Amino acid sequence: MALLGHDIVLLGSRHSRDAMVRSRLIVVILIMVVIFGVIALRLGQFGLQRVETAIEGRERDAITAGRPALLDRNGLELALDIRVPSIFAEPRRIVDVDEAVSKLRTALPDVDPTWLRDRLSGEKGFVWLQREVSPSVGEKVMNLGLPGVDLLTESSRFYPGGSESAHVVGSVNIDSQGISGMERALDNEGVALLQNIGLAREQELTPTRLSVDLRVQYAMWAELSDALTRYQAIAAAGVMLDARTGEVIGLVSLPDFDPNIPSSALKDGRMNRITAGTFELGSTFKSIAFAAALDSGKVTLRDSFDARFGVRFGRFTITDFHGQNRVLTLPEIYKYSSNVGAIHIVEALGKDAYRAFLTTLGFDDPLVTELPERARTNVPAKFSEITAATASFGHGLSITPLHMAAAMAALVNGGNYVVPTFYPRNVEEAGKRYRRVISEETSRKLRYLMRLNALDGSGTRMNKIAGGFRAGGKTGTAEKVVDGRYAANTNLNTFAAAFPMDDPRYVLLVLVDEPKAENPQSGTTAGWNAGEVVGRIIQRTAPMMGIAPNFDPSLDAALLPEELVGIAIQ
Repeated sequence: MALLGHDIVLLGSRHSRDAMVRSRLIVVILIMVVIFGVIALRLGQFGLQRVETAIEGRERDAITAGRPALLDRNGLELALDIRVPSIFAEPRRIVDVDEAVSKLRTALPDVDPTWLRDRLSGEKGFVWLQREVSPSVGEKVMNLGLPGVDLLTESSRFYPGGSESAHVVGSVNIDSQGISGMERALDNEGVALLQNIGLAREQELTPTRLSVDLRVQYAMWAELSDALTRYQAIAAAGVMLDARTGEVIGLVSLPDFDPNIPSSALKDGRMNRITAGTFELGSTFKSIAFAAALDSGKVTLRDSFDARFGVRFGRFTITDFHGQNRVLTLPEIYKYSSNVGAIHIVEALGKDAYRAFLTTLGFDDPLVTELPERARTNVPAKFSEITAATASFGHGLSITPLHMAAAMAALVNGGNYVVPTFYPRNVEEAGKRYRRVISEETSRKLRYLMRLNALDGSGTRMNKIAGGFRAGGKTGTAEKVVDGRYAANTNLNTFAAAFPMDDPRYVLLVLVDEPKAENPQSGTTAGWNAGEVVGRIIQRTAPMMGIAPNFDPSLDAALLPEELVGIAIQ
C-alpha cells in the first residue's frame, strides 16, 4: 500500500509539471506571435511608405546626371562635365544639432552657423549643405564621422575657354540645367528629359559638335577686346558666317561673362548683341537698297543720280557726310556712301518694292536659330516716302546684326538666303534650305561694289590691313538715339564684309558702340574703327581657314561687270 501511494504521488507531480510546461509554451508562443505580428505590421507600414530619394525636390538620378560635352567644329572642347562632391544632410538622423554645427564649421568655415543650424533641424528628409565642393573639403567632412551627413557626387559644368565663347555656349545653373546659349538649346532638344528619367549618364551621352571654330572664336574675341580699349568703346561685337552654308564660325559680344560663374551674366551690358540686340545699322543698309534696285531692273550700274543738293522732306533736309556735290554714278554713290544718291535709287525702285524686299530678307521677324537669345526687329509695316528715304541708309528701322550678316551672305553667295545655324552643315545640306532672293548676276554686281569700296572707298583702311585676302564690304555709321533724338557725336559703327571677293567664303560683321578717336589724327566713323577691326580679324583668321593671300590685280579686274567696261569711276 505504501508503494502504491508513492506511485500515485509521483504520477500527480508529473501531470502538474506537464501542465506547467504547456502553459509556459503557450505563453511563449503568444508572445512570439505578438512580436512577429508587430514586426509584420511595421514591415507593412514601411512597404506602404514612399521612400524619399529626392534632395530638396530633385531626384538623385537627375542630380547625378551628366550633360554631353560641347565641341567646336574641329573637336576642341568648349564645355565638359567634371565630377565633384556635394554635401547633404538628413536632419532626422542628426543626433546632436549643436555638435554637428560645431564640427561642420571646421570643414566649412564660410558657412553661417545660424543658417547651418536651421538646415540641420526639423523633419526634412534630405537638405543640401554645400554644393560642388573640392575633393579635399569633401574628405574633411566625411572624416568628421557625423551620422546623417554624407556626400553625393554630381556633375559640374566646366568651360575651358572661360568667357571667349560665352555667348555661344551659354551656361548652366547649379542643377546642371541650361539657362542660356547652346546649353539651353540642348535642354530644349531633350537633354533635360534624359536627365530626369535617369538616362543622362556621362558615359552614355555623345558629345555635341558645334559649327564654331575655336581658333577663329579666340581671334575675334582678342581683336574685339582690343577694340574696346583702343577706341574706348562701351561695347563691341562680331559674327562670322560661312557664306555658302550659313554656319556660324565665330560669335563674340563684349562685354561678356564667364560661364564658369553664371551670375556674372547678370551684370549690366552682358547681352548677346549679335542675336538679341536690335540696332539701326546705318549705311550697311545701302548694300540692301542697291541689291533691291539692281535686281528689280529699274536701276543699272550705268545710271547716274544728282547728288549736288540735299533731299528735303518738310522742314528736314538730308545731306551727305562728305558730299561730292555733283552727279554720281551708281558705283560712286556706293563708294562715297552718298545718302542723297541712295535716296534717289530707292525712289527709282519705289518705296513699296523696297519694303517688300526687306520682307524677302526676313527682316520682319525674329531670326530663329538654335540660340534661345533672339529679338524682334522694328521695321515699319508700311513705308512713307520719308521712311523709305531714311531706310535707304539704315535709319528709322532696327534689326539684329545677325539679320544683316545673313542677308549679306545671300548678297555675295550667288543670291541664296539660308538661315544661320550653330551646328555643322555642308554645302549640300545648305542647298536644300536655299531661298533665292536675288539673281546670280545681281550678286556678282554686289561683289564688285563691295570690293570697289575696299579699294577706293570707305573700306580702304580695312583693305590695307586685310591685304591679299581680297576682302570687300560696306561701312555703317549710325547716330544713336539719345532722349528721343539723334545724338550727333554718339555713334554705333558697323562694317559688313565678305572675303575673298572673287569667291566669297565668309561674311564678317563687326560693330563698335560709341567709339572715340584712336588719336588726334583719327576719325570716329566706321572705317576708322569697325573697318580696322574687320581687317585685323581677316588677317588673323583667313590663313587658319585655308585662304592664301593673293595680290594678283587680275582677280579684281575680273569682278568688273561688262556693262561698266570703258566707264570711268571717279
